[in-house]
Amino acid sequence: MGSLSIWHWIVVIAVVLLLFGRGKISDLMGDVAQGIKSFKKGLQDDEKTAESSEPVKSIDHTSTPGATNRTDVGSKAV
Repeated sequence: MGSLSIWHWIVVIAVVLLLFGRGKISDLMGDVAQGIKSFKKGLQDDEKTAESSEPVKSIDHTSTPGATNRTDVGSKAV
């Protein structure tokens, strides 16, 4: 009684086909497939925009020759 036999599944499938019809089920599956395709395309577009973004700019922290070092910045010397 806990599991469904083959006859139960046949009745369930017959009721679903009667309620929704064969055309509606195939249209529904086609819509699901289009949704999956557009989702995958959106993921690929996101990856392309991430790859095509400009490179990260960095600041060179080494001092250049001839540059004066300021010691008064940030200190409260009297």
